[in-house]
Amino acid sequence: MASTPTPICNFGWPAADFRLRGVDGKSWTLADIRGPRGTVVMFICNHCPYVKSAIGRIVRDVGELQQHHGIAAAAIMPNDTARYPEDGFGFMQQFAAAHRLPFPYLLDETQVVARTYDAVCTPDFFGFNRALELQYRGRLDAGRIEPVPGASRDLFDAMVQIAGTGQGPEEQISSMGCSIKWRAAG
Repeated sequence: MASTPTPICNFGWPAADFRLRGVDGKSWTLADIRGPRGTVVMFICNHCPYVKSAIGRIVRDVGELQQHHGIAAAAIMPNDTARYPEDGFGFMQQFAAAHRLPFPYLLDETQVVARTYDAVCTPDFFGFNRALELQYRGRLDAGRIEPVPGASRDLFDAMVQIAGTGQGPEEQISSMGCSIKWRAAG
């Protein structure tokens, strides 16, 4: 397992549109998942130990953001499923059901969306304001592989701030996770 940190936030970068198939069989675009006060686009997968450790906290935080703060979210699975079949569509459906994901879980089969967003690892979080300008590119919280009791909820707190002010925190700590499993060129 190679651990890869995310780059710093490119404040104001406009969210790129996409059309991806969800585990529910629907086709989803950025407009479909956009929240009235902000949007989280995250890159996750089924097999990464970082994601497995954090998925309960991701579900909790995104659920609260959706219910109380006008923030919507979607998760995108970018890995090469030929080399990592445990991240395949059927397993994505099982993962979404087992964890009761309160947001669309989408397959980036061509990896174009992950490349457009410059995603580097799972989990990788992108927090946008209501104008779909990037304001957060950081970690979920201090827990990487193991949860940290009483840890600050970095993504949650940043998105609440973004919902209220349109601006993300100046200080952000990079997310860290397993590198995205890119397809071989050719």
